[in-house]
Amino acid sequence: MAGASLTAEVAPHARVLLLEMEDAPGYHATGRSAAFWVESYGGPQVQPLTAASGGWLNEAGFLHDRGGLNIARADQRGLLDAFEAEFSALGIRLERWDRAAMEQAVPGLRAEWVDAIYEPDSKDIDVGGLHAHFLARARTAGAQPRCRSRLTALERVASGWSLTLVDGTQYTASVLVNAAGAWADVVAGMAGVRPLGIQPYRRTMLQLRTEPQPRADMPVVLDIGGSFYFKPESGRLWLSPHDETPSAPCDAAPEEIDLAQAIDRLEQTVDWRIAQLEHKWAGLRSFAPDRLPIYGFDPRNRGFFWFAGQGGFGIQTAPAAARLAGQLLLNLSSDDMTRRLDPALYSPARFG
Repeated sequence: MAGASLTAEVAPHARVLLLEMEDAPGYHATGRSAAFWVESYGGPQVQPLTAASGGWLNEAGFLHDRGGLNIARADQRGLLDAFEAEFSALGIRLERWDRAAMEQAVPGLRAEWVDAIYEPDSKDIDVGGLHAHFLARARTAGAQPRCRSRLTALERVASGWSLTLVDGTQYTASVLVNAAGAWADVVAGMAGVRPLGIQPYRRTMLQLRTEPQPRADMPVVLDIGGSFYFKPESGRLWLSPHDETPSAPCDAAPEEIDLAQAIDRLEQTVDWRIAQLEHKWAGLRSFAPDRLPIYGFDPRNRGFFWFAGQGGFGIQTAPAAARLAGQLLLNLSSDDMTRRLDPALYSPARFG
């Protein structure tokens, strides 16, 4: 999503080569997303990017009503109070729900879950449609996407960069944009640029057939303590233990312990029967040390542009993030989408 969205923004103004090491775009994090848009997700400094993206996503038809329900046990009410204070101050619509409202939204909810905050504006995202939209825009504007094109060497030359691909093909470029997700620090090292400490973390997802079947209008349900979330999907339940296990960049696969923890946490939340584990997968979410995204030219290498560290919020912030990064890359003025964003907050220069 990072490479496709930024290419769509830049290609009308420059010649762009989009390199993908896999057989098809979106193989890693983009193709393994839980596919929801929650304005509070990522924290208060990511929220401006999410909010700036929301209107565009909704008008383009990529968002669909869902709602998000943050649930708490009695001993977690302090976390719920802090969440409400922090995000209501940012203008996010929040509703405090009692036990009766929770039971109506999530039938079978166990008795220890007694308090909740509902986010009515949380949505599902059509991730595949959004990704395809950006790729189509990029191609229409003349960008050259290349799959099976893993970088094997980068060299600084007088005109900018010399790139060598796994098949021996070479290209030159005046600017190198690092939108490599979990591999962002690897690409920086290849280019002789100081890595910024971007760490990939594994996140596990399960698809379950349950009895009863989850209602189609059930909200995304999130533990305020951050130990699970689940949502209905085409008559099935998508469930994550909200794991965050440090990983090397790789084709991530779920671990049995994470699958077991996810199922145990679900069984402690609702009294549904798990009829079958139908599908399981994992993806990598990559964070900078301060857990904010990185957009901008490297302060020591002006031909090297960072577009990385977008954690688990890279899809829900994609339109505004790509627009802001495109403006920084091409020295363009801000517009209605980006006017309220602070580029310095996301600049690689913040790391010294």
